[in-house]
Amino acid sequence: MDLVKFVEESLVEKREIPEFKAGDTVTVVYKIKEGNKEREQLFQGVVLQRKGHENTATFTVRKISNGVGVERIFPTNSPKISRIEVNKRGVVRRARIFYLRKFSGKKARIEEKRV
Repeated sequence: MDLVKFVEESLVEKREIPEFKAGDTVTVVYKIKEGNKEREQLFQGVVLQRKGHENTATFTVRKISNGVGVERIFPTNSPKISRIEVNKRGVVRRARIFYLRKFSGKKARIEEKRV
């Protein structure tokens, strides 16, 4: 076994996260430390991509805040993340939907998957 993989597996704790992909709308609840206080903050948006695998995986979430697009990259195994909730499943044909950045308003909507 590769030494780097051995160290990663021994140091990083496995977390149970829900199954989601690009195009899904998720709410990420993460902890913020301000001075000596700690609180939880929500970040709800569309997943643009999933990158990496296992311990080093990350995902990018985009939302529109006061008319400005905001993107944030989260590591999946971060201890700062309390939980991830999948709100809607989207129908997209690509694994990375960066084309969403140039759309605004109704054009930026993603079709919801029917169950």
